[in-house]
Amino acid sequence: MYFKIYPDNPQDRLIEQTVSTLQKGGIVIYPTDSVYGMGCSVEYLGSVPRMERIKGYYTPSTRLSFLCYDLSQLSTYCRPMSNSVFRLMKKNLPGPYTFLLQGNSQVPKMFKGKKHTVGIRVPDNPILQQILRELGVPVISTSLPWDPAEPEYGYDPDLINERFGELVDIVIDGGPGGQDPSAIIDCTGPEPLVIRQGPKPLMDK
Repeated sequence: MYFKIYPDNPQDRLIEQTVSTLQKGGIVIYPTDSVYGMGCSVEYLGSVPRMERIKGYYTPSTRLSFLCYDLSQLSTYCRPMSNSVFRLMKKNLPGPYTFLLQGNSQVPKMFKGKKHTVGIRVPDNPILQQILRELGVPVISTSLPWDPAEPEYGYDPDLINERFGELVDIVIDGGPGGQDPSAIIDCTGPEPLVIRQGPKPLMDK
């Protein structure tokens, strides 16, 4: 299924249809505040291998992230963090950043990797924000496969649907996507460390 949702005024009917699909274990492709992503509800871990088959490869540890509506959902999946890390996240989220944190016992082992970390995002995209708010639980997310020879298949919704529409349950056209993935900030050490730059600089003061 392929439909357009307007970011300035997301249509309630289409948001509800997307949420219902996620609640049934479906896989959805959606716009974010960086590149287009693909995800399923955290309550349907059985959909993750299907996502990996669509992506075409398996990479451990930080290959997937949890998309959360706001910071209040973090405590369900992460160990307590320092005040400085919390302030850093609060200053930059919502935004195009993935924060690597120590996962707790609620995080399935398949997401922790050897370091038992989990990637957390709070995306600044009105379509995705409304989906996450209505869903009530995080979405397990990964970016679409990126082919340098044909980069437009990663940010043009029509081409994304052409390539992936028959492999997923819904493709949302939320307008042209970005071409830079989110920044990755490792917050598991003594000091936060930017291990991948993103479309926006990290505000740390």
